[in-house]
Amino acid sequence: MQIIEVIDNKGANEFLDVAREVYINDSEWVCPLDNDIRAVFNPATNTYFNHGEAIRWILKDNNGQLIGRIAAFINEKKANYDNKRIGGLGFFECIEDDKAAKLLFDTAVSWLKERKVTTIDGPINFGENDQYWGLLVEGFTSPSYGMAYNMPYYQKFFERYGFKVKMEQMTNKFYLKEGLSPRFVKIANYIMERKPSISTERFDPKRIDKYAEDFLYIYNAAWAEFENFTPIKKEYVLETFRQMKPVLDPNLVQFAYVNGEPASFVLSLPDVNQIFKRFKGKLNLINKIRFVLLKRKKLINRVRVVVMGTHPKFQGIGLESVVTYKSFEYCFNETPLNEVELSWVGDFNDKMIAIHKGLGAVPSKKHITYRLELN
Repeated sequence: MQIIEVIDNKGANEFLDVAREVYINDSEWVCPLDNDIRAVFNPATNTYFNHGEAIRWILKDNNGQLIGRIAAFINEKKANYDNKRIGGLGFFECIEDDKAAKLLFDTAVSWLKERKVTTIDGPINFGENDQYWGLLVEGFTSPSYGMAYNMPYYQKFFERYGFKVKMEQMTNKFYLKEGLSPRFVKIANYIMERKPSISTERFDPKRIDKYAEDFLYIYNAAWAEFENFTPIKKEYVLETFRQMKPVLDPNLVQFAYVNGEPASFVLSLPDVNQIFKRFKGKLNLINKIRFVLLKRKKLINRVRVVVMGTHPKFQGIGLESVVTYKSFEYCFNETPLNEVELSWVGDFNDKMIAIHKGLGAVPSKKHITYRLELN
């Protein structure tokens, strides 16, 4: 076997092709867009390179066939925490071969050790945790856009190598056509009718700067209490909104305000993977045209709730119910969307788990973020 660092376009293309080889007979897999994966490792598009570094490798067998890949990264803003120096690995793909998997892990671990890393999390993304985060261990059905999917046997690779569970990430779902939870609807209507100080707005792409500011204000306050949280910057939010623009439905991004102050939001996306599955990762000009035409045929019936949050000043008054109700009301009345995927909520996030239960959602998938202590 030969492990090769990705240093040029040929290697970058082979890094993408590894996944196509591994999942060639898997009918559930949806190939992520090549451009999305490239963007993760491009310093011009990924702001994490401003305070970190990333590296990729591919693995070939003795006949030169692609059989695996892995990436490793370190984010200096989050690396040093609680007497640890934390790095990450991800984008792991491998045929079912223990020696191949071990060689990939050994290579990534060695690189991280050179950077004085003592603790490794994986599989994770070199970016925020809304995409390509965690190892799928339950619910091996077609993934929504941005959700991690992998072979079931990857779990034994990670655990045999010594990775331990850091957190479980639960994805829940419900169906709009079955009706929203009566209690949820009652709470949302009560709040909107009895509290005139609360107003809602849908996302307006023409005012992207304004909504990026509002998102930032809420998000950084809402997540500040969680372990090793580093505030995100406006440039990251703007870039994320711009990347989402081709697939975003403004009605699925709702904001709530209290006396004009940004208070809560929900960001959902139509599951464009239901169309992208046809493209095998290639979003060239022809496929962009095909996407527009196929989208008009209303082939998308699933929506993914990517992230929601409420500023601590306004938690406990039910604003989450308001923004999700506005979003789901639109889905139910004006779209063919039916299945709602609530992804993902960590096992540490009691507030969000309660919201999922209040919506009447049931378990759909489980991912695990693992941790390896090198000492």
